[in-house]
Amino acid sequence: MGSKNRIAKYLIPIISENRNGRTWVEPFVGGCNMIDKIDGNRIGADSNIYLIALLKGIQTGWEPPEFISKEKHKDIMKNKDKYDKKLVGWASTICTFRSTGDSYCGISIEKNGIVRNYQTEGIKNIKKQAPNLNGIDFQHCDYKKLIIPHNSLIYCDPPYQNTYQYKNVNKFDSVEFWQWCRDMTNKGHIVYISEYNAPDDFECVWNMKLHCGLSNDTNVEKLFTLKLKPTK
Repeated sequence: MGSKNRIAKYLIPIISENRNGRTWVEPFVGGCNMIDKIDGNRIGADSNIYLIALLKGIQTGWEPPEFISKEKHKDIMKNKDKYDKKLVGWASTICTFRSTGDSYCGISIEKNGIVRNYQTEGIKNIKKQAPNLNGIDFQHCDYKKLIIPHNSLIYCDPPYQNTYQYKNVNKFDSVEFWQWCRDMTNKGHIVYISEYNAPDDFECVWNMKLHCGLSNDTNVEKLFTLKLKPTK
């Protein structure tokens, strides 16, 4: 949800400007549509254990099934403990609309009459992306528990406040998150955040109007960082 693939070309130059060899850290790595375009030391973390298992599997050459039926998908989603975590990760992302776990994504006839096999498209896309995942240190953990190397560059793409949230996931505490960003900055890290809005002590360094398919609205995507305190 909220893929940054279409705007990565705008964000990365801004975020990377003062990287200077710092470790690139993403506490909400998701589909890796930013970190897969970065070189050097990289850490990609996420609280979704199945997603991280899938990404690690792709790194080591795991190949997803050619196709998962609706019945199989339903069983995987209802009985996750019975299945390999990589497969659950695949079923709950590529084979599921909106990653809710209850909306099967397989073969569909679009309004224009074109037949699409979303799973085949997913396999094609992940094979194309796979080489760019090599070398990333994928970790399963809550962002607050992530061990971040000294003097890192942190890019955050958290659940946006007051927007559609994943089902069966605890509500994201945005107030707590913004304080964590302040704390990380004060520890010497460079921190950038993608969001629609931010507290007053953060400044917007980039923005662009984008159409959101989930809400069918046009929103202003923004990139924030903590305002620098004036020097005496």
